[in-house]
Amino acid sequence: MKRNTVVVLLSGLCASFLLPGQAQAQSVAASFPACVPAAQPAAQAAARGPGAPGQAPPGRGAEPQRIPRDVTVTAIPGVVAAGAKWTKVWQAGGNSADGILADKDGNALVAQEDYDAVLKIDKNDKASVYVSNAKGVGSLSMDRRGRLYGAHRTERPGSTKPDQASIVNAITILAPDRKMVADKWADATTLSVRPNDLAADSQGGAYFTSGCLYYASANGTVTVVAENLRTNGIVFSPDDATLYVTNGGGQAPGTIVAFDVKGPGMLANRRDFATLQMGNGDGSAVDSEGRLYVTSNPGVQVFDKAGKYLGLIPTLRGVISVAFAGPDKKTLYVVGSGAEDANGQPIREGPQQTAATIYKLPMIAQGVKGRSK
Repeated sequence: MKRNTVVVLLSGLCASFLLPGQAQAQSVAASFPACVPAAQPAAQAAARGPGAPGQAPPGRGAEPQRIPRDVTVTAIPGVVAAGAKWTKVWQAGGNSADGILADKDGNALVAQEDYDAVLKIDKNDKASVYVSNAKGVGSLSMDRRGRLYGAHRTERPGSTKPDQASIVNAITILAPDRKMVADKWADATTLSVRPNDLAADSQGGAYFTSGCLYYASANGTVTVVAENLRTNGIVFSPDDATLYVTNGGGQAPGTIVAFDVKGPGMLANRRDFATLQMGNGDGSAVDSEGRLYVTSNPGVQVFDKAGKYLGLIPTLRGVISVAFAGPDKKTLYVVGSGAEDANGQPIREGPQQTAATIYKLPMIAQGVKGRSK
């Protein structure tokens, strides 16, 4: 679907959900020094965007090079067959796809931060607007009750949206009904971090990443639940008993950290679950056997439920988000960072001067039934 098609679809749909005129709060650095650097100006924090402080998302950072890549898929027993081929499904300019997941019918849903929308891609690769006027939505999650959650982010420097002052950092429910989950800290000040990826817990709240690990409670407030992390991707184990987050930064390969989930916003037994083999991780997903899939610049790194590395599914470009979708949830969808026009030139649009491409791959493994991701 072309970019101007999305704009036309959005222009005629429903009114704003997030409250206009909400001002930015003072920095909460004094309260959470390990999560929000005290010396970091607000404009610099906004420019940082999702992910760890000062860390470019792994796929996006490497995308402009576009050197030839070997994308020959080798067999990973029980996961993917040798020779499986990626199919290009969709592309658009701007920050137009992230936080991919599947709905109950196997359609792929993605957040479109630059377009303030949630896009649906059906089994025939047809794209349509699923939720409109979701201001600043940059990632998605869905709980076991089918409620669609969104992570909303303030605008980056360079945004030309006329209503950008009304776009706030928040976690909301977008469907079937719209509801604010949380947009404030426990002391009632405005949420001052831009949420990155999130995982709804089916208890009315959601965990999300933005450097550290946070919990947006059904009571309307956000708290820090784990510090001293550089988080990005986040996902629950198939039984919802374990929460996985990526942890990376610097030159060393990143890791995956696991927590036992004891209740809403209550985590215990923090431990290193696995070490990434290449670079830092971004988006995450699990399959029905508890294997973990983590996106990175080379492709999707796969680990078994004990944290053993099983192999890499190489991709055509650096990838930032991953999910099982399709009618039987046996198709792997990834969001690639970047896209090219008809002349093979990189598309650079929006504040990030970027674009997105979605690909799919037939799998042996199957996504978790009864859950979106």
